[in-house]
This record gives sequence, C-alpha cells and structure tokens, in this order.
Amino acid sequence: MKRSNDQTIATDRSNQLLSVRIGTQEFAVSIMAIREIRGWISSTPLPYAPHYIKGMINLRGTVLAIIDLAERLGLPSQTPSSASVVVVVEHGSRVVGLLVDAVCDIITITEDMRQNIPDTGDSVSAEFIESLLMMDDRIVSIIALSAVMPSEAAVAGVLEEV
Repeated sequence: MKRSNDQTIATDRSNQLLSVRIGTQEFAVSIMAIREIRGWISSTPLPYAPHYIKGMINLRGTVLAIIDLAERLGLPSQTPSSASVVVVVEHGSRVVGLLVDAVCDIITITEDMRQNIPDTGDSVSAEFIESLLMMDDRIVSIIALSAVMPSEAAVAGVLEEV
C-alpha cells in the first residue's frame, strides 16, 4: 500500500523532537506540539500565579502564559535575557509558552534510541520526563507536556482576575 506524501510527512514529523537547552542540560519536546518559536519579550506578571509562571504576553491578541521551564522542572532558574527563547506549545486545547535558554536542534528518533528513566526512588522525575534519548555522548530528556502544563484552574483563575 502506497502512502501519499502528506501521510509520509506526518509520520516522519511524529518521530521528530525539538531539543532545547536549559543551563547545561538538553530537553526535547515533540515537534507536533510546537506552534511557534519566538525571542523573549518582557512579560507582565500574573498575581498569585504558581512560582514557575513568569507572566503573560500578548500573542497576536491572545493572552499567553509563560512557564519558566527550568523552574517547572526544579532546576535553577536564570533571569531571561535577549538570548532566551519562548517555545509556544499546544497540548490538547491549551497553549502556553515555555521559556528556555536556547533552541538546539530537530532530532529524528527511533524507538531503540529511547531509554527508561533510571529508578531513583522518587516518582517526580518520571512525572515530568517521558523517557531519555541516548545520543552519542549526551543524554536528552523528553518532556511530558501534560505534566509541565499548569492546571487549567491555576491559570484560568488568575487570568479572570486580570
């Protein structure tokens, strides 16, 4: 059975990840979840928002919450600079911006590249990281977007007050 070019492209894209850098660590997100990549612009703080939400920006007339991905993952947070990047991601019906230090690469993966997360006795890592990619001399953590997204109540309640 022959596939059309559209199906081939969709299949290939489902095996692609966008890698980003936070500090010295590399993380990846499914390219299918990426809506756009943009440079950092100053955000407006959200009162009473969870600590990992940097604020909100106006994205073509829509309010977009910005999540400091480092802080959300329990890593040291850096003050955003002109080199920082916001990766706009969509998960289900929710759209947020992920603040990262840099965008690195598009990675095409195969199942044999994936490794399970080592058992550390703590389930928090497994909640935020789907699996690991072994690539040459580096390890890339694949982010579980469902865990990274703030609860709808956390953002909706704050946005209603704005």
